Amino acid sequence: MGEERYLPLFETTRANGRVLYRLFAVSVFVGICLIWVYRVTHIPKACEDGRFGWMCLFAAELWFSFYWVVTQATRWSRIYRHTFKDRLSQRYEKELPGVDIFVCTADPIIEPPMMVMNTVLSVLAYDYPPEKLSVYLSDDGGSELTYYALLEAAEFAKHWIPHCKKYSVEPRSPAAYFISTASDAVGDQSQNQNRAGDVALIKKLYENMENKIENAVKLGRISEEVRSKHKGFSQWNSYSSKLDHDTILQIVVDGRNPNARDVEGCMLPTLVYLAREKRPQYHHNFKAGAMNALIRVSSSISNGKLLLNVDCDMYSNNSMAIRDALCFFMDEEQGHEIAYVQFPQNFDNLTKNELYASLKVINEMGLKYGCPVEDVITGLSIQCRGWKSVYCNPTRKAFLGLNATTLLQILVQHKRWSEGNLQIMLSKYSAVWFGHGKISLGHQLGYLRYNLWAANCWATLIYSILPSLYLLRGTSLFPQISSRWIIPFAYVIIAKNIGSFLEYMWCGGTMLGWWNDQRIWLYQRITSYLFAFIDTIVHYLGYTDSAFVITAKVADADVSERYKKEIMEFGGSCPMFTILATLALLNLYCFAGFVQAAVAGTIGFAEVYETMCLQILLCGVLIVINLPLYEALYLRKDKGKLPSSVAVKSMAFAGFACICSKFIY
Repeated sequence: MGEERYLPLFETTRANGRVLYRLFAVSVFVGICLIWVYRVTHIPKACEDGRFGWMCLFAAELWFSFYWVVTQATRWSRIYRHTFKDRLSQRYEKELPGVDIFVCTADPIIEPPMMVMNTVLSVLAYDYPPEKLSVYLSDDGGSELTYYALLEAAEFAKHWIPHCKKYSVEPRSPAAYFISTASDAVGDQSQNQNRAGDVALIKKLYENMENKIENAVKLGRISEEVRSKHKGFSQWNSYSSKLDHDTILQIVVDGRNPNARDVEGCMLPTLVYLAREKRPQYHHNFKAGAMNALIRVSSSISNGKLLLNVDCDMYSNNSMAIRDALCFFMDEEQGHEIAYVQFPQNFDNLTKNELYASLKVINEMGLKYGCPVEDVITGLSIQCRGWKSVYCNPTRKAFLGLNATTLLQILVQHKRWSEGNLQIMLSKYSAVWFGHGKISLGHQLGYLRYNLWAANCWATLIYSILPSLYLLRGTSLFPQISSRWIIPFAYVIIAKNIGSFLEYMWCGGTMLGWWNDQRIWLYQRITSYLFAFIDTIVHYLGYTDSAFVITAKVADADVSERYKKEIMEFGGSCPMFTILATLALLNLYCFAGFVQAAVAGTIGFAEVYETMCLQILLCGVLIVINLPLYEALYLRKDKGKLPSSVAVKSMAFAGFACICSKFIY
């Protein structure tokens, strides 16, 4: 028994194939170096055709090479972590710490109350002692609709929590649970009549709650009958707007009250509603401000030793997730070094081929202020004080959320993330100097990978434009096909793409999913990252302030239907779409003009094959990758197409660029 007590609560293992990957990475780097040598030794002479394009491509290749080296920090020595929750229970079941769970919402329109309540209910039903569990909902919209929804959810929780415990329900979001049980309904009735009856009853209660909440949302206000039953609504009497109101704090369920029990007579977790005070003249610091307000409030109510932050659309998919985290915090040997545990971001509404290439990545007490991604600088600050963090990816996903269902949503989301990360790079919190001597070089490079997202726009734009324009001119920017210098170019291109394809497939993706990932990779870099870079520079020049844009969590029926069919959603006019369409048409025009010249005999086929094979390939790939965009410009008739105004502007811009190509050398 003495030895059993000191068995670790988690283990860390190194990934297989590390040596093979490192050999692969070194070989790619050798190819990159040879490309540099070629560029330096074959620079066109002054006034020679192609010199400008050559130098620009070399600059872009230098940047791509640097960024590729930076990304190796997250691949060089991959590890996996496994927890032992049974050991945790054996040793500490009666000593488990209090846990305060924070759920943040900001707009009842963009983030519907029913979606938020499903997240709240999923964490209320955690497999954890209820007297040690407290859930806080921060409503930055200060909406009485959200408060009303929480009141209804609290009543439903009295039935939902015991149902989850009785049948070990997974997932514990009611909406997700009923979807998962729909296909098993017949089997349930034949195997367990009691459970089938309980499921039917709990589903009816859920639908009643849903109808009440949805009716209130449609009405846009709370009826006087409901308001008279709950004195908490009186706090809205002095409410002016979502940006001008007093603090609204309501303990909906007080877990300290012995009468706060579910229908089985068991204690309920504490449930609290908070709309922090806001005034127009004071900056509220977005989500970081909401989190810090929650920390202050929770310290006076439950004062849990651990904090769990959950996005309002990321419901708990694993009722044991808290125990997974505790295995790290309560490990006898290493737990005292760990400051926070991070679970990956996963989605339950992904299409088979991940149309928008969902991102699978990534809290002085409190969160840092100053940029749209305060969680990043907060985490870095914690680590620079000597604390460690843990990335935990259990077999059963801890949380599942909603992925963006339109292209504009995904581009705006990445603009916000990349802009915030670039602001960190240019601030005192940059991992380069703030982390110097405090965290490892590999750790610094890991932060830089994301801090430099936005800076990728320029190199990507160069490679998306110049090779095609020079193809139209008949000027080669790459080695001839018969030259030995073609080998490093070919190897780097083939190795990088095969490597990323195998990695994508190994992670459970599909071939078409990988191709979609390449498309979104391109679209993000020439729109989201470009606007993020420009806005950041303008911000530092003092002309604008950063704004936190909430990504919409709902879509109308037509949009959802197209998303399920994996049809890319445009559906509007915006500068990002104009840029995408212009570059897509530019490549198409250049390729068409080149083919026309070749057919007319202006350029011989043998000469074409010998001198411009890589440019033809690059231009061709860009055309194929943009097929959904051409379809949206000219062929589609649904509301998700690109409007004619975008087509007209992009055609004019692309045509003008082709004309101007005659004057570059």
